[in-house]
Amino acid sequence: MMPISWLTPSHFVILGLEIVFAIAHSGGAALRPWAEKYIGPRLYRILFALVSLPLATILIIYFFRHRYDGLQLWQVQGVPGVREIVWLLSAISFLFLYPATFNLLEIAAIKKPEVHLYETGIIRVTRHPQMVGQIIWCVAHTLWLGTTFTLVTSIGLILHHLFGVWHGDRRLGLRYGSAFEIVKQRTSIIPFKAILDGRQSIKWQEFIRPAYLGVAIFVVLLWWSHPLLLEATGTIKWGF
Repeated sequence: MMPISWLTPSHFVILGLEIVFAIAHSGGAALRPWAEKYIGPRLYRILFALVSLPLATILIIYFFRHRYDGLQLWQVQGVPGVREIVWLLSAISFLFLYPATFNLLEIAAIKKPEVHLYETGIIRVTRHPQMVGQIIWCVAHTLWLGTTFTLVTSIGLILHHLFGVWHGDRRLGLRYGSAFEIVKQRTSIIPFKAILDGRQSIKWQEFIRPAYLGVAIFVVLLWWSHPLLLEATGTIKWGF
């Protein structure tokens, strides 16, 4: 049988990296109650970051270096308006990926890290904003790049976050019991479904928070530094 010329090893490497990251990230989250009991929330947070951040960095760099690998399924980079749509979708994706920015001191373990049960702001739109944000990001970048490598990467990321929906609900259910069941009944996974059903209503004042200004500044900085980031990752040499 003739080998498929466009199916480069990088397609399998990126899936492997995603699986390793998913096991480390979701596994670490599952171990949180046990780990905090024995080593405390701050040390757990530090160890979790020491495992997750390097893996995420490797994953991002590898994606940047190989994003044009494989078969070019479509090419829309020269189509007027597509670039703006991609950047708009990317900016929206970060608004959904916001919840961690509300507790930066906890992420850095300066304050005692807690598990929060939210029912405000973006949670009124969807109970799993990080999943929604990741899907929007994947759609935007797959549209822009149009390669099989990017498509495979996006499918892997989306599957991980869909698993995270079940895993996150399970962990919150175990931790909060009936209190989470009430939140679950009043919110939805699908964006805006709870609002359309009348279970929720948007309260715009809840979105007036410094975190959103931080997200906006981050998007602007990312737009400015994006070419530099791509150039920097392209100079890194490794064996795969």
